[in-house]
Amino acid sequence: MNNKEEKIIEAAIQVFKEKGIEKTKVSDIVKLAGIAQGTFYLYFPSKLSVMPAIAEVMVKKIMIEVNNEVDENASISVQLTQIVNAIFRFTKEYREVLALIYAGLSTDDNLKKWETIYDAFYSWMSGFLSNAKLKGEIRNSVQPERASKLMIAFIEAVAEQIYLYDAVSNEEEKMQKLELIMFLEHALGIQK
Repeated sequence: MNNKEEKIIEAAIQVFKEKGIEKTKVSDIVKLAGIAQGTFYLYFPSKLSVMPAIAEVMVKKIMIEVNNEVDENASISVQLTQIVNAIFRFTKEYREVLALIYAGLSTDDNLKKWETIYDAFYSWMSGFLSNAKLKGEIRNSVQPERASKLMIAFIEAVAEQIYLYDAVSNEEEKMQKLELIMFLEHALGIQK
């Protein structure tokens, strides 16, 4: 990604947040980005076509969060908790941007690109689970490739339910997170 493309993406995030997807015009995005409108169209054919690029930036950011959070020397239970904490923290911090992405991706054929955008994160989680399986920390019947998609989807769905849709108390947030972790530990066959 080059500097102009990054400027377009950052400007699009800001304008979408301020005006909403429907009211945003390409001219609003290029004005904030400080580029010519023709330059925008070199990178994106429409305002909605920016959504996958925004999603890609967000997936990279969440992977950095998770990588920074997970202590490779900790037990599998602690690591699982660290993954959940990182995804929850990220979802809370970027809830407005995530809501925009979901709205923007669902209004175009960009939804098909979602799986491709997540490939690196699925691969990371699959590696995490494969390593845990080799160490005998999770049940041997876990299929890391499939389980990685399920885990990411489940963790994100719970975090999104809390931060994007429900207005829950801090206590309810803690209880939901605890229930999620216990559920994942049970599903993976983690013995304490």
